[in-house]
Amino acid sequence: MTESSMKKLASTLLDAITDKDPLVQEQVCSALCSLGEARPVETLRACEEYLRQHDKLAHPYRAAVLRAMERVLSSRASELDKDTASTIILLASSEMTKTKDLVWDWQQAASGVLVAVGRQFISKVMEELLRRLHPGTLPHCAVLHTLASLSVANAFGVVPFLPSVLSSLLPVLGVAKQDTVRVAFCSALQRFSEGALEYLANLDRAPDPTVRKDAFATDIFSAYDVLFHQWLQSREAKLRLAVVEALGPMSHLLPSERLEEQLPKLLPGILALYKKHAETFYLSKSLGQILEAAVSVGSRTLETQLDALLAALHSQICVPVESSSPLVMSNQKEVLRCFTVLACSSPDRLLAFLLPRLDTSNERTRVGTLQVVRHVINSAAAQMEDKKPFILSSMRLPLLDTNSKVKRAVVQVISAMAHHGYLEQPGGEAMIEYIVQQCALPPEQEPEKPGPGSKDPKADSVRAISVRTLYLVSTTVDRMSHVLWPYLLQFLTPVRFTGALTPLCRSLVHLAQKRQEAGADAFLIQYDAHASLPSPYAVTGRLLVVSSSPYLGDGRGAAALRLLSVLHPNIHPLLGQHWETTVPLLLGYLDEHTEETLPQEEWEEKLLMFLRDTLAIISDNAWICQLSLELCRQLPCYDEAPQEKNFLYKCIGTTLGAASSKEVVRKHLQELLETARYQEEAEREGLACCFGICAISHLEDTLAQLEDFVRSEVFRKSIGILNIFKDRSENEVEKVKSALILCYGHVAARAPRELVLAKVESDILRNICQHFSTKDPALKLCLVQSVCMVSRAICSSTQAGSFHFTRKAELVAQMMEFIRAEPPDSLRTPIRKKAMLTCTYLVSVEPALDEQARADVIHGCLHSIMALLPEPKEEDGGCQKSLYLETLHALEDLLTSLLQRNMTPQGLQIMIEHLSPWIKSPRGHERARALGLSALLLRYFLEHLRVSALVPFHNLGLLIGLFSPRCADLWPATRQEAVDCVYSLLYLQLGYEGFSRDYRDDVAERLLSLKDGLVHPDPAILFHTCHSVGQIIAKRLPPDQLISLLLTMFEALGDPEKNCSRAATVMINCLLQERGGVLQEKVPEIVSVLRSKLQEAQGEHVLPAAQHSVYLLATQHCAAVVSSLLGSPLPLDRCIQAAMPTSSWQGGPAGTFCSEVHLSGGPAPSCHTCMLWRALAVEPRLAAQVLGLLLEKMSRDVPFKESRAFLLGRTPDRVATLLPLSATCALFEVMSTPAAGPAVLELYPQLFVVLLLRVSCTVGVQLPRNLQAQERRGASPALATRNLEPCSSAVDTLRSMLLRSGSEDVVQRMDLEGGWELLRTSAGHEEGATRLARAMAEHAGPRLPLVLKTLACTHSSAYENQRVTTTAFLAELLNSNVANDLMLLDSLLESLAARQKDTCASVRRLVLRGLANLASGCPDKVRTHGPQLLTAMIGGLDDGDNPHSPVALEAMLGLARLVHLVESWDLRSGLLHVAIRIRPFFDSEKMEFRTASIRLFGHLNKVCHGDCEDVFLDQVVGGLAPLLLHLQDPQATVASACRFALRMCGPNLACEELSAAFQKHLQEGRALHFGEFLNTTCKHLMHHFPDLLGRLLTTCLFYFKSSWENVRAAAPLFTGFLVLHSEPRQQPQVDLDQLIAALQILLKDPAPEVRTRAAEALGRLVKLA
Repeated sequence: MTESSMKKLASTLLDAITDKDPLVQEQVCSALCSLGEARPVETLRACEEYLRQHDKLAHPYRAAVLRAMERVLSSRASELDKDTASTIILLASSEMTKTKDLVWDWQQAASGVLVAVGRQFISKVMEELLRRLHPGTLPHCAVLHTLASLSVANAFGVVPFLPSVLSSLLPVLGVAKQDTVRVAFCSALQRFSEGALEYLANLDRAPDPTVRKDAFATDIFSAYDVLFHQWLQSREAKLRLAVVEALGPMSHLLPSERLEEQLPKLLPGILALYKKHAETFYLSKSLGQILEAAVSVGSRTLETQLDALLAALHSQICVPVESSSPLVMSNQKEVLRCFTVLACSSPDRLLAFLLPRLDTSNERTRVGTLQVVRHVINSAAAQMEDKKPFILSSMRLPLLDTNSKVKRAVVQVISAMAHHGYLEQPGGEAMIEYIVQQCALPPEQEPEKPGPGSKDPKADSVRAISVRTLYLVSTTVDRMSHVLWPYLLQFLTPVRFTGALTPLCRSLVHLAQKRQEAGADAFLIQYDAHASLPSPYAVTGRLLVVSSSPYLGDGRGAAALRLLSVLHPNIHPLLGQHWETTVPLLLGYLDEHTEETLPQEEWEEKLLMFLRDTLAIISDNAWICQLSLELCRQLPCYDEAPQEKNFLYKCIGTTLGAASSKEVVRKHLQELLETARYQEEAEREGLACCFGICAISHLEDTLAQLEDFVRSEVFRKSIGILNIFKDRSENEVEKVKSALILCYGHVAARAPRELVLAKVESDILRNICQHFSTKDPALKLCLVQSVCMVSRAICSSTQAGSFHFTRKAELVAQMMEFIRAEPPDSLRTPIRKKAMLTCTYLVSVEPALDEQARADVIHGCLHSIMALLPEPKEEDGGCQKSLYLETLHALEDLLTSLLQRNMTPQGLQIMIEHLSPWIKSPRGHERARALGLSALLLRYFLEHLRVSALVPFHNLGLLIGLFSPRCADLWPATRQEAVDCVYSLLYLQLGYEGFSRDYRDDVAERLLSLKDGLVHPDPAILFHTCHSVGQIIAKRLPPDQLISLLLTMFEALGDPEKNCSRAATVMINCLLQERGGVLQEKVPEIVSVLRSKLQEAQGEHVLPAAQHSVYLLATQHCAAVVSSLLGSPLPLDRCIQAAMPTSSWQGGPAGTFCSEVHLSGGPAPSCHTCMLWRALAVEPRLAAQVLGLLLEKMSRDVPFKESRAFLLGRTPDRVATLLPLSATCALFEVMSTPAAGPAVLELYPQLFVVLLLRVSCTVGVQLPRNLQAQERRGASPALATRNLEPCSSAVDTLRSMLLRSGSEDVVQRMDLEGGWELLRTSAGHEEGATRLARAMAEHAGPRLPLVLKTLACTHSSAYENQRVTTTAFLAELLNSNVANDLMLLDSLLESLAARQKDTCASVRRLVLRGLANLASGCPDKVRTHGPQLLTAMIGGLDDGDNPHSPVALEAMLGLARLVHLVESWDLRSGLLHVAIRIRPFFDSEKMEFRTASIRLFGHLNKVCHGDCEDVFLDQVVGGLAPLLLHLQDPQATVASACRFALRMCGPNLACEELSAAFQKHLQEGRALHFGEFLNTTCKHLMHHFPDLLGRLLTTCLFYFKSSWENVRAAAPLFTGFLVLHSEPRQQPQVDLDQLIAALQILLKDPAPEVRTRAAEALGRLVKLA
């Protein structure tokens, strides 16, 4: 590169430095740096010359140039010669001092240049800076800043100049009056001092190792004198802080005697500033440096300043720390460093100051003091060793503080004490207890909000910190082991430490295991020597009870069980082997569950079994009695934990059951009764459980104790006392009674069955029944529960059969009273459930209930349950849903128990009669429950059926008539249950006919397979299933039951549930169809009933159902029906208004059931005329005649007429003619009937073609005016628009025709793809025809030959729309192999060829598409027709004069599909022409043309792989740059096409590396890093094709003017990478001046991204300059 080119590059970039966009400006600077990296000297000279010549350039841009120079110098300063360095130094010095005002960014940039040069040329820089220091004159602030920066950057180079610098600066210190200048002086002196200290600390690496501190002492002291005595008194806070910052390092350079002399003034001066500054970090940092300097010289003056120092520092440490403020945090650290210095020098004075402040009540003072104490304990351990007792005693008051911040600080101090042996001293146990107290804090008492930086607010809570501290001290501090063991055991039993149980247990387990490792003697606890420790009984009881709620307190259950297992030698010597086996099983059970999934009752039973086994192993009555005593003592501890107290009662019962001493048992039971807190429900339940468990072993004693308590003075006295308080007495007394009643119930339930029967009436029920008159809900529930437990105990006894229960009737009546007293519409308590369970047990006990009592029980229970609101959902409350289900199961058990007592048809009839009102209820949930109960009873009756003689099941018809219409109930569950009822009834009939119980009837079994159809919401499926149910009933119903069934069904026609009424019509017609032959004599009666029901019934479905019933009885009148229809006029208006049916189905053979039904409404809206038209389709021959006539009518008249407005060229106005429109609607109605299928198949080709042409010529056609007016009068506008629009009518008819002809797959495919909607619109009609052809080819191929034969004559149609539609249809057929399979290929090609010169461009375009489709449909035939296909496609490229002709676009798309399949010699002749013809489309404004041309270019390359002629290779090379740049095209499809084309071009370039790069980076779906890819591509291009540089750059220059911003930005990027990887020998290919000029223009582009890329490219041109 010549000097002028380099200069031009630099000048161009420098001119762009004034760009307003900061990113562009940054890139310009980076480009300058790139120039500097390659040619540092020339670049720096250019920058220097630019700044010198542009003296008026604004300072922000001057600063940008200087920053670029600094970046170059930072890496290339060593390459400078002295002259250049001197020039730059002079420039930077001049720029830095050009203005006396402070312009920080400009002067800092110039200073940075000097510092960068100073790293290599320190002498010259210092010489220039010293030159700027004039004696007696204040230096420029920037000069001072530069000197300070140099002191840090090059201390070894600057320190030797310090005496000279200081000698120049010190005399003018007093002259400095401006605060900014003084601040600069302070900063410089600070850096000078730090540099000198660094120099002195590393003399071994210093250039002059003889330098000593004395060399600076005098000058530094002179400066100190000015700074401290004059400037520190300034009112400007910034200056004072700068002075203080400087004094810190300066104090280390002061002479020792001077420092000692100044300390009495210096320290108070610094301390006084604490009151003046909010940000005190710099004060504390400087103070720490001064203190270190004072201590290092052994200052005695420091002692006199200690009080003031400690007071000031203490006030600083008490400042609340905000974690979001780094300076405050740093200040804390510096203050603590000061305390460390003082602790090491004066520990006694420090503690004398600190410890009294722990007694203050001020939160900040106490927290700050504790923080200092903790820091001193850790940082000055040696000095604090003999102060431990003193420090421990001073912690007395902080331990009592309730403030959470103080607590956290105390815990941290205790943690530090533990690590340094403090807790081993007297008083250490108080510290441990404090930690445990904090571990016991409940989480809800931590209201503090977390700091902004805290992720988990709970992690910093007092409790969390205490838990971590306790565990760490227990596990990591070995010296604490003998302190904590066994001391921590005493915290297990007190209630106030309950919250700390989990961490306590974990720590104790760890300590115990360490003791076990040390030996048995170290592990066994000497209880005599530790009187404060809890006994083994207390520990066992406590740990076992808290394990009942295992997930509370961070999983204390598992922790307690582990501790219990570890402690077994200290509890009882016989337990080791058993507990080692069972405890892991319990722990494993907890691991398998969570708090939500744990079955509480099962878990408690496991723990009780663990306790029973433990007591059995110990087998020591004294030990067991002692344990029971301890458990009773612990009862008050659990008043606030009802669940755990309940479990404790169970443990007491278990323990008393294992005791052999009756006196002890009676005594404890009496104490429990006297001390129980009866007002608590959980405690009443627990007490009852205790008595029940105890009764297992001590029944007599338990009952006797209960009897004694009832008679005792204690009980009477408590009631008497309660009576004094009139407002509370009743409630309290009822609760005592509730507990006693529950006790009796649990005793009966758990005591041995062989002993209970003798006690039931005499001892148990006698004390229960006297309370039945209560109105208290809680007592009532207890009564029901206890009676239920008693009844269950009686039933489960082996002697129940011989037991005569005299109180049975009384108890049943009482239970029914309780049930009737419950609210009928809501379920709030389990009283109903328990009462029904009780009745269930009582029913099976002798004596039997009389008939009236049975009826009362059934009626009362049904009314209590059936009217409840629907079953609650899970989100409404899981407990409520569970109660509902349990209550319903209780009712089921009761009803089956009652049925069991009368297993006869009459007994079954009685049960169903009770349920019948609910089966017919208008409320769905009541019907569902009634059907469910009916199905249950019928199943039970069938399973327990015993037939001793053949007897008729006389009520079968009535029952089936009741249940079968429910197969169509709106509730799916009801439908399922109805089928089950019918199924059971049919098998009951078979049973009464003599069939065995295991017999399976094929017809009846079909009912089970029909249940799936009842789940489906589709009405067609639902009622078809009902029809099938009716068929099954008809086949298995005895003849004598048929009329009763029909009469019951006719009654169901008036059912308020419309669906059930419709199901009745379905089943009536099915019965008439299947069994009508035997009803000849009953026909008059049936018709009479039908007529009466038509008058009574309100549903619209009754009329068509009755008509169909009559039709089934008079099928011989079919000719008369057809004659009536043919003789009637056709009211097309009514026919058109009729809505199309949404669902129609046919049941039964021969199409005899044609009623349209809907699940949620009446019949499909229809009209008389439509029904008549559909009736014509019943007879296939007649249907064929009608269809032929309608086709003739459609073809006779023109499809539309054009109004005068259309002929004059104004708004299009085409109006449909009436006759074809009416015929179209009639065709739809006829073909909507399934029976029309054969006729439609017969006329399939004619129907399809005529309707397709009808669709094409009615697109955009309007209704006649008179029909529109008639429609407005007869129907809603919305309905008229949807159904009468001519094109929509034709589309619907074509769709109906395909459905009826068996082409459902075609219709379904069109439905899924939205083809029908496309056919209706002008914009989508062509695509709709294409999709129809695709569907026909795929699903109706065999019908195509006749269709094509019929279509052959349409190419000359006078209607352009019809030609477009048929061409689109034919074109798409070639896209499928069906054209070849059915030998239609030649005829299709001929048909398309005939349309190739059509006057309509759309037809010509579709012809090309069809020819191209041959590549997909018949690829093996492409070679045969290759010349013809290529000729047509190449001709299409030149179609018309429009450069963006859609025909040309179609030709490019078609060629892309065909080029891979034609013969190579056929392609070669036109290859170059195609490549040249499509090249202009690469830059087309239309995205479709760019995409198609680029993809075709890729396919052409793909075809030529390995056989590319030079003439085409030139096209490949020419297209390379556009393809690379269009990778940044704003349209994703274009960029994707470029990826494909480049991958295909790669092999033709004969460069494996380039091809591999294309394959790697340009895969579809992979994210492209364009810059990285372009860099790689340019590297390979320049390496393998160096001669292409000029050509590629020329192409890039063209794209510099692209209209797309992204492409315009990619072009200079491409240019820069090409230059980056070029070689100097390629320079002749490049017109550098032209390139620079073009890039210079781009630097003024409105898009910042373009300007950025241009600057980047300019930076890379240095390689060619």
